[in-house]
Formats: sequence, C-alpha cells, structure tokens
Amino acid sequence: MKTVQALRERLTLLHQRTAETPLFNPVFQLSHDLSRELEAGKLALPEIEAIVAELECDALQTRAARLRTLVAPTEPEENLSRVVALLNEEDGFAQFCERWQRPLLHAVFTAHPTFLLNPGDADAVASAALADDPRAATVCAVPGPGPQITLAYEHAEAMAAIERAGVARDRITMRLLTHARSRWPGRWLDFQPLPFRFATWVGYDMDGRTDIGWSTSILFRLREKARRLSSYAAWLTTIDAGHPQLAVLLAGRDQAAAMADLFDQPLTDPAVLSDVANRMTADDPARLLSLQPVIAALASDARGTQGDAAIGYAALAAAMRADGLGMGWVHFRVNSSQLHNALRRRIDPDGTLDLGSRGALSRLRELLEAEQPLRINFGALALETSTAMRQFLVMAQILHHIDADAPIRMLIAESEQPQTVLAALYFARLFGIERKVDVSPLFETETALEHGGRFLDALLAEPAYQAYARVRGRVSIQTGFSDAGRFLGQIPAALAIERLQGRLAEAMRAHALTDVAALVFNTHGESMGRGAHPSGFVDRLSWPLSRWARSRFVRAGITLEAEVTFQGGDGYLFFRNDDLALATLTRIAEAQTALSGEYTRDPFYDRTDRSLDFYRSIRRVQREYLGSATYARAVTAFGLGMLKGTGSRVSRRQSDINADRSMSLRQIRAIPHNAILQQIGYAVNVIAGAGTAAGDEIESIADLLASSERGNQLVRLLRAANGIASIKTVGAFGELFNSAYWASRPYRGTETALETGCLALAEHLTKDDRAGVFRRLVSRLRVDWMKLHRLLSMVPGAPVGRDAAADDARRTIGLLQAVRLTLLMHMFLRAVQVPPFSRANDISREDVLEMVLSLRIDDALAQLRRAYPVIEPDLGDFRLDEPSDYPDDKAEDYSAIRTRFIDPIERAHALNIRIAVAIANYFGAHG
Repeated sequence: MKTVQALRERLTLLHQRTAETPLFNPVFQLSHDLSRELEAGKLALPEIEAIVAELECDALQTRAARLRTLVAPTEPEENLSRVVALLNEEDGFAQFCERWQRPLLHAVFTAHPTFLLNPGDADAVASAALADDPRAATVCAVPGPGPQITLAYEHAEAMAAIERAGVARDRITMRLLTHARSRWPGRWLDFQPLPFRFATWVGYDMDGRTDIGWSTSILFRLREKARRLSSYAAWLTTIDAGHPQLAVLLAGRDQAAAMADLFDQPLTDPAVLSDVANRMTADDPARLLSLQPVIAALASDARGTQGDAAIGYAALAAAMRADGLGMGWVHFRVNSSQLHNALRRRIDPDGTLDLGSRGALSRLRELLEAEQPLRINFGALALETSTAMRQFLVMAQILHHIDADAPIRMLIAESEQPQTVLAALYFARLFGIERKVDVSPLFETETALEHGGRFLDALLAEPAYQAYARVRGRVSIQTGFSDAGRFLGQIPAALAIERLQGRLAEAMRAHALTDVAALVFNTHGESMGRGAHPSGFVDRLSWPLSRWARSRFVRAGITLEAEVTFQGGDGYLFFRNDDLALATLTRIAEAQTALSGEYTRDPFYDRTDRSLDFYRSIRRVQREYLGSATYARAVTAFGLGMLKGTGSRVSRRQSDINADRSMSLRQIRAIPHNAILQQIGYAVNVIAGAGTAAGDEIESIADLLASSERGNQLVRLLRAANGIASIKTVGAFGELFNSAYWASRPYRGTETALETGCLALAEHLTKDDRAGVFRRLVSRLRVDWMKLHRLLSMVPGAPVGRDAAADDARRTIGLLQAVRLTLLMHMFLRAVQVPPFSRANDISREDVLEMVLSLRIDDALAQLRRAYPVIEPDLGDFRLDEPSDYPDDKAEDYSAIRTRFIDPIERAHALNIRIAVAIANYFGAHG
C-alpha cells in the first residue's frame, strides 16, 4: 500500500466490513495495516511523505473548487455587468443615490490566527479558483516552511487584501458613475458613490495581547497613510500627470513615511521620544490631516472636464471619502475589565464603588455632564500604564496628528452592563474625541446575549448616550460568534444573536432613536464552527444577520448598516488577487440586494412554541458538552499538537505536564478549539444537539424546518457539517490510548521486534484515561447523530441515495486520518523505546513519553536532544601533533540514537502538521 489509489481501495473494502459488525473501525484498521508495514520496513517515511504530498494536492484542489463555488463567475467584465444589472431602471435619481451612497456592507479585515496556507499555496488556490475547473488546475507546491507569522506579517497581509478590495470597489464605483452619467447627464456629479467601506484592527486590537505597544499603532497608521497617499497619487497621475494636487499628495506621503521611520525605533528613552514627538507635532506644510480640500478640488475638476477624466476624478474623490488618509478605517479594542480598571483610577481610587451599581451610574452621568477635555501629548502616552487609557490617548493622537477625518471604532469585549459603554464615552469626552469615536459593546458571552436586551434598553435610555448617538449618527454594537459558538453551540448562538439584534431595533424605536442608523458588526469567522455559513454569500451574510432581524429595523424605520469580518489568511483568500476581489464584492452586492427585498413571514418565528423549545434543547446539549469532563479531556487529549501555528497571538496559556492532563477548554481560544474539532473528525459545536432536540416532536420539528426559510438555512448548515464528519475517526483516536491494543498487537508473533515497545506502551497506558474518554464521547455522539440522521431524512432536500461528492471528501479525509494515526503510532513506538537517561531539570524519561503521547513534540525533542547530544566536530577534525587514544569506542556517540529515535519522531510530526493543514482545507478554513 504505497499509493493513494491503493489506500483508497483498501479503505473502501474496510468500510464494507462495518456491515458485519457496527464496532469495526475502518480508519483505525487502515492505520494499523500501514503501521505494521512501516515498522516492518516494507514502507518508509519518505514513501509516506509522497502519499501525504498527493493528498495535500487533492485538498488544495478541493479548497480552490470550494472557493470558486462561492464566488463564481470570476470574469471581471461579467461581474461589472452584473453590478449594473442590479440597478433598478425604475428608480429615480434620489432612489439611486439613496441605495449606492451608503455602503452595502462594511468589511473589517482582522488578524485572527487563520493564516493556514503559506503564501505560495494561497496564491495557487486563488489562481486555481479562477479556472473553470479548479480541480484540474495546478495547485501543488513544494512543501517547505512558510514565513514566520508575526504581527508585521499579519499587517502586511491585511493591507494587501484591503488594497485589492479597494481596487475592486473603485472599479464598481466607476461603473456606477458611468451609469449615472448616461442616465442623468445633468445631475450625475451630485452622486457620491460608496458601495463598500473597509476597516482593520490589525495592530490596534490590544485585547489579550502584550506585544502591541502604543507606538506600534502609531507606526502602522503612519505606514497606512503613506501607502494610501501613494496610491491616490498614482491614480491621479493616470488622469493628469501635471495636476496641482499631485504635489500635495506626494508631500503628504513623504511626510508620513518620514514620521513612520522615526516611530520605527525603540522609544523608551525620554530624549529619543521627545525628539520624535516634537518633529511629529511641529507645524509642517507638507502634513496632510484632511483630504477635504483635495476632494473638493477633484469634484470641481470633474465638473469642468469631459470624458473618462471626469469619471476618474469623481471615482478618486469617492475613494478618498471612503478611506480617508489610510487604507481604510481602524478599530481599537479593549475588554471591559481594562476599561473598569481605568475608570476606577478616575472616580474610585479607593475601590469602594461597585461599578455595576446605580451609584456608579449616577456618578458617570455627573462626569459626562461636567467633564472638560484635557490636552495630551506623547509624553502622557509614554507614561500611561492603563491599557484602556492608552488606547484613548493613541486614538486622540491619531486624530490630532495623522488623520482628522476618519472616525475610529472602539470595540469593548465582554460588555455586560451599560456603565461600561458610558465609561468609554466618558474617556472619549475626557480627551476631546467623542465626535470621532464610535463606542461599540461586544455581545458574545452567554450572559451578555441572555441579558443584552435589558442592557440595550438601559443604555439607550440614557440622555448622554442619546445625544452622543445623534452626534455620531448611529448606534453601534458588535456580536461575536467565536466564544458564543464555543460555549452555546453555533446554532443556539446564531439564534440568540438574532434575538439580540431584534431587541436593539425595539429599544431604538422605544427611545425615539429611529433618526440614527444601527451599525451591527457581526464578527463571524471563516468556518462553520465560527459562524460562516458555507452554502454561499446569501447564507454567509444572512446567517449572522437574518432576514427576520433585518425586517425588525425596516419595520421600525431604522437604517441598518451591516458589517462583517474577513478574518486572517483564510478570510483574505477572497481577496488574494484582483479578479477574486471583484468577484467577491459582486457576490456580496447580489446577496445584499436579494436580502433587502420584502420580508415574508417565516413560521420559525411564528411557531415559537416549537422553535424556541428546539433552540433551548440544543443549547442544553451544548452546555452539557461544555461542562463535561469527558468532552474536555477528549478535545485537549493532544493539546494543540495537531495544529499548525497560524497566527502571532498565543493560542493558550502555558502549562506543565500535569496541567495538560486536566486542561480546561477555557484555556484554549475559540479558533484552536474549533480547529481541534476539525482534526478529531467531528464539529461538535455545530452538529451536536439538533437530533436530540427534536425528541418526541421530530415530525413537527421536521415540518417546521422544511416550511421555514430560516429552518432550511439551519438544515443546510447541519448537512454541510455532517457531510465531512466521521464519528469513526473520533473513535480511532481513542484506540491509540487503548492499552489492550498495544498489549495484543505482538500477540500472534507477527511483530516480535516490537514486543518490548508495545508492552511498555501498554503498561504505561493502563494508567491513561483517554481511551475510555473517547469511547464515552463516541457513544454520546452516535446516539445524537442517529436522531439527527432521522431528522434530516425527513426534511426535503436530502440527496437521494449516497452523495458521491460528500463520500469522496469524507473518504479522503479518512485516508489523511489513517496516515496520521500511523505516524502517531510510529512516534509513540519510537518514544517508548528511547534508552533510559538520567533525570534532569525535573524531567524524566516518563515525562518525555507523556509529552509525545500528548503531542508536545517540540518539548520532547528538546529534552531528548539534551539527553543525547551529538558531539561535533569529530576528533579527526582537529590537526593536533599530540596523539590520543581516547575516545576509544563509540559508546558515547549518540548519533545512532538520534537517527533511530529522535529524527523519526521529528519527521513524523512534520507530516502530522501537513496532514492537519490538508484536513482544514476540506473544512474550508482553519478553526
């Protein structure tokens, strides 16, 4: 079995045996077959590497085909024509402007750790997605280490994606302007198109990070300014190379670049910081703080010019209105505890005031009425120790010295009381920036979602907040699908979030705030496990902001501003090249147009006696999983050892070996948590609970889901997740820790050379709980899945017979898992047979074995290399006159130990990580 085809045939044959006994596990049996050949020398690691390489190619082609399915067609002219086809010919000029002068969508490019693909692979997948048949395209690259994922790398990738998105938006803008000129030749220059707006928080989000200093945010914003002014100047040059505004743009670019160079150094020395700050704040005629004069000049030129130049001037002015003096707008982020700590320093230094009390609320009201803005400088920034205060100071300095036009979002994580938002508003007022900052609470925890309606009602009742909202022209909130999906389950999370969105519309109407917009920022991820519906852009955009929720705002007469994220490398893939970027924005425009149609009543919201019980039952099951020691132990059985590093932020807190055995799910962030579920073969937080929730009312629930648009969407999500799920794979991982398996493996005398190692593993694993943990989890998942299978079969739309495409994907994932299990067996056997060594640094040979069993491979290899150093150079490398008879033997030469034990573990683990990437590609995203 040295080829992928041979493995496919063997796995197909093994699957047939499940009809004989339901406990038979074809994935584990194939891994056992491969392991016997590998340990017997009939198969070598280089041959397994070749198998992995071929399976990697299949996975990349599948990823490219999935991407094309989401964004096709990709031909630029066809997409621009499709945008024009969205225009309603019956609209007058006023209706046309109303539709296209407000963004169809705000898109935020974040640095969530989903940089799964190396740049070469990402380029190959993006290029293949442009082909009519991506599966026939060449996407396979020579495997190798990718770039180190640092904050600077993430920022560069974000800027490249936003730049391509901006180019695509500008092409749409020019087509809209062309249409307006032909339709309303006397009024078209009054049209100021803004079909999309982009933003980022890469380099500005300090929640949970210690590697982003205040100067980092200033540096990044200056670099973004220089880059954007450069692109504005390049565009203007194509229209008129001698235009007088070119000198203004280029001088502003050079000034921003020079300031960026100054901030790109350590600023801990007060003398250095003083020099840099004084140069930054000094009067400089080259410094641009506003593009309004430039925009006015371009608009005047458009009115005085004919032909393509007029369109060019108007489109460039539109881009400047959209982006300002940056690649897009920026979002800062802190959590509520940081904000509360900063507030205590100002109003409660003795710590005697409960910030959740009415007394604190009254005190905040007084402060908001009486506070006068304070002046600040960069010295104040350097001295500030509070993270939240520092964020407000940075925002103030950006508005004062870099870009005075573009508003800034302040996102507040873990918001659960209105005092938190009022505290942020107080600090914005304290530093004189409240007219340019949108304070946005994040609702993501179960408590926040459960009580969010009361929170919003109380907040919107505050006169100070009402006045602020009218100044800004919007009420801003953020909803999160990462932790909500982890702790509630994706389906309950989405349903809880849409209820919260509906409560926002009600609260705004109740408090007479219908004259301002509602900006709803849904921060879903790129995978099903984090709120990205896989069935197309209509589902992707309406899963986090449903037609029902949208209708609540329409009914209340409130303008809705929808905002979403494209997260990390997986999200940026939609914008990896210019044609993909345009196709993506076109699909979004089509989807948003479809979703803006008249709302039709949906029985899912009318029959709440059924839908609400269904929601609550799924939530109950998900809660039980989250609170289950069995589930927690299974998810953390391998720590993060099956995952590739995909971001600059730490995925979990450090712990020792004993802590690994009792690791809490709360120690692992949402993305790696979901990524682990992908790797063990079952998206528990998407699938689990729906079958059980149907219960005795399965027929009525099936009827409800079948007759409801929202119900159908829910079913599409369940079918997509179920299509690549494998409970047998979950069970196979448990068999790795089955002491009886290792004790029985050499029983027939077929693997006598492994007997010592197998028995040592068997003895060690008699004390290990993971085999039982996985068996209990599999039993529970199977019971729920059987009920889900019955439910889905009763809802129209299920494929007739076997779904060949789903079967092929699932079987290929099965091959990858079987090869991985073989590699893990190889690592276990090598580790248990390492010769004994003396205990050092409180680490024993048993500890190293446990590291390998938990896939803490880097730690294990470091300890083994310390125990068995290879001495270089050799004695013969020295040119010495004095003879030596020592060393007289090779007993202390550990190169053989490294070759036999240490190097194979390292090589097998590298293949394990490559398999992890391939499996994630079948899910369409990491985590």
